[in-house]
Amino acid sequence: MMNKRLVNILQYIFFFSLGIFLVWWSIRDLGKAERSQIREAMHGLRYILVIPVFAILLFSHYVRALRWRLLMAPLGYIPSKTNTFFAVMIGYLANQAVPRLGEVLKCTVLARYEKVPADKLVGTIILERLIDAICLLGVFGITLAIQPGLYTQLVNEVFNSSGQQEAQKISGNLILLITFGIVVLIIAGWMIIKKKNFTDLFTAIKKVIARIWEGISAIRHLKKRKAFLFYTLLIWSLYLSGGYLGFQALKETDHYGLKEAFTVLSAGSVGMIITPGGIGGYAVLIEKCMMIYGLPKGIALAFGWLLWLANTAVIVIGGLFSFIALPWYNKKKMQQSPL
Repeated sequence: MMNKRLVNILQYIFFFSLGIFLVWWSIRDLGKAERSQIREAMHGLRYILVIPVFAILLFSHYVRALRWRLLMAPLGYIPSKTNTFFAVMIGYLANQAVPRLGEVLKCTVLARYEKVPADKLVGTIILERLIDAICLLGVFGITLAIQPGLYTQLVNEVFNSSGQQEAQKISGNLILLITFGIVVLIIAGWMIIKKKNFTDLFTAIKKVIARIWEGISAIRHLKKRKAFLFYTLLIWSLYLSGGYLGFQALKETDHYGLKEAFTVLSAGSVGMIITPGGIGGYAVLIEKCMMIYGLPKGIALAFGWLLWLANTAVIVIGGLFSFIALPWYNKKKMQQSPL
């Protein structure tokens, strides 16, 4: 138990440090021109659009709460929409500080106020993660399908400079090869540390595939699977809409459209995964992607941080409000219920 806890602490320190490094990396070489671009972009910011962006992102979390309720129905529990939404927001708030803590916390919070056993909710959380992973892969696929050269452009933007000769540039194939090599090394390390053989490896892979199939099968057997699929599509559509509307906040980005919004959604989702709360990672990935479309570095960085701040503000404000309102709401509900 202690070793596992130590590993979790070290993982958190590593990824948090990565986020801080990415913050430093994104601003380390900002020159006078870039700083001027940021000031100009902020001066022309259309603050009125903060309200609809905030509303869209908050509504996406509410829809996520509705979808979570559908997964509890087969277990025989149908908690109130309000309590479920509050629990989701509190979970998101906790995840800002410690990744994965929010998944546990939202289960325990809901269990306290709705008398739903927290241990029975674990399966619903795993299923949600699985479905979101599949959706994210779908978003990646759509992004690359409508922009065939995007991957090569992104590799050049991140790893190559404009003054390099063609022979000196890092290719996209090399990046894929290096990524594959890292995966192989991680698997080999796991086999050595855990003293596993190839049979154990194939068994583990089969278990992962079986879990994925179980998740898909669980959706097929939901009584309201159409509603579940609708909520899932709506969640990701709202995420996409938030990024698209974010373009309208700056005059320098208001000409971008749907394909760029897909890129922002893909990059932002990865940024939220690689660092706690997306700090550093979110803004840097958005910056690099928007520079592909010709946006100057300073404005691209400002745009990335604006989107990150919007997402973070929704979670912090919504989470704190939910934390305060949850006991008050349930106390009032008990007072109104007949004895």
